[in-house]
Amino acid sequence: MALFAIGDLHLSLGADKPMDVFGGAWDGYVDKLRAGLSIIGPEDTTVLCGDLSWGMDLEAALPDFRFISAIPGRKILLKGNHDYWWSTAKKFYAFCRQYELENMELLHNCCFFYGDLAICGTRGWFYEEDKDGEHDEKVFRRELGRLETSLKAAGEVEKYCFLHYPPRYRGYECPELIALMERYGVRQCCYGHLHGGSHKLAVQGLHGGVDYRMVSADYLGFRPLRLL
Repeated sequence: MALFAIGDLHLSLGADKPMDVFGGAWDGYVDKLRAGLSIIGPEDTTVLCGDLSWGMDLEAALPDFRFISAIPGRKILLKGNHDYWWSTAKKFYAFCRQYELENMELLHNCCFFYGDLAICGTRGWFYEEDKDGEHDEKVFRRELGRLETSLKAAGEVEKYCFLHYPPRYRGYECPELIALMERYGVRQCCYGHLHGGSHKLAVQGLHGGVDYRMVSADYLGFRPLRLL
């Protein structure tokens, strides 16, 4: 029984937006994912850190979710900035029942347990400026609230946090998200989102008591990172 993490699958099996167009590491990436994900067994748990499908709604994303469902074991999914298919948990679980998609759960205002370890998380947020130069404070505060709800649900057990956006990288950090993880005693934080030349900006290792890991698929060579 193992715990894995990987993000940014960027599947496009039902949409015309394959990542192969970017070339380099992304050439033949679906086959690379199939090979890399084959290390996962039926007793394992895999956390998928957002940007999973380019489908604009659940129906359009069906071929991608069939791909994800075929990954052995339990799959815990969180939202990325390109997951336009995301609507509500109720609709997602109904969709899974309708198409017999197995062992997929949404990490959203909740936590899950892997033995004595709590799996917590949310999408996170980049404090970026919009075209008018104003921060989207409402969305940012919502993400903070979702993460705290997840961390509170874990109680006093050891916590791993999974985000899509990196809470810190070279030249940037989100102090509110970092403070929240440190306050709740998060031991490890996995994140994705960064690609290509941005890999060099990733902050990894121990900072403020939290061990940071970057798990974007192209960074990992399309092979999930084994955490436990």
